[in-house]
Amino acid sequence: MADIDFTAQTTIVTGASSGIGAAFARALAKRGSDVILVARRLDRLRELANELERDHGVRATPIALDLSRRGAGQALAGEVAARGLTVTGLVNNAGFGTDGPFHEEDPDRLQDEIAVDVANLVDISRAFIEPLRQEGRGILVNVASVAAYAPSPDMAVYAACKAFVLSFTEALWFESRSSGLRVLSLAPGLTRTEFFDDLSGGAYNGSYQTPEQVVETGMRSLDRGNRRPSIVSGRGNALAAGLGRFFTRRSAVLLSGSFGARSRDTGAAGRAGANRM
Repeated sequence: MADIDFTAQTTIVTGASSGIGAAFARALAKRGSDVILVARRLDRLRELANELERDHGVRATPIALDLSRRGAGQALAGEVAARGLTVTGLVNNAGFGTDGPFHEEDPDRLQDEIAVDVANLVDISRAFIEPLRQEGRGILVNVASVAAYAPSPDMAVYAACKAFVLSFTEALWFESRSSGLRVLSLAPGLTRTEFFDDLSGGAYNGSYQTPEQVVETGMRSLDRGNRRPSIVSGRGNALAAGLGRFFTRRSAVLLSGSFGARSRDTGAAGRAGANRM
């Protein structure tokens, strides 16, 4: 498969206002791709768009959109068409998590989580998959999580959402193999982003990657062609994701729940100690 000519690309990046989304936008712009930046916070998108145009000479178009609203795919497609843009690539990065026992979670917050992490990821993918396949020269990346590879007690909905993203994207990889479109599910582990601002327990204890490291993993896999439908960022995360195949479902969920509880307890103790300093 030929190398991707990113100078001929226009790539949508959702959740582009910070974290992995912003890192994807920078990496793509550095390679010469025009980018369409999508998130709720228009001020941040404009700031990033100005940076990318200044530093890399690409066209960066900010579009403010609430991805928890129904029908985000058609709304985004309409905005893109109104600007006369031809999209050749898509990075579905927008998402957030909730944590805590399921029976204590806010039902409205859970609905928003499913809307952003699953429903509108599907809706946006469906809105653009046909032109992406017809162009046949770009990328479709859906950002999952290492949580996709096992049930996660106290993050039950988030892990289930990301398991959907993994399965969905791997199916699209198969369907799109002959089109020239490179499809990839990218699964980060603990990453230094604003993700943990949404969690009641805050950050977990463990080894963190930077958003740039996660994006580099994804871009490196795409550079190698369309050989893999999914990849986990970080060797330790990849090892953890692969362990599930050696356990029964019962053992896997017991192990996942125990590990998650220890990570939260240790992280909380570390934060408390830091607060006392």
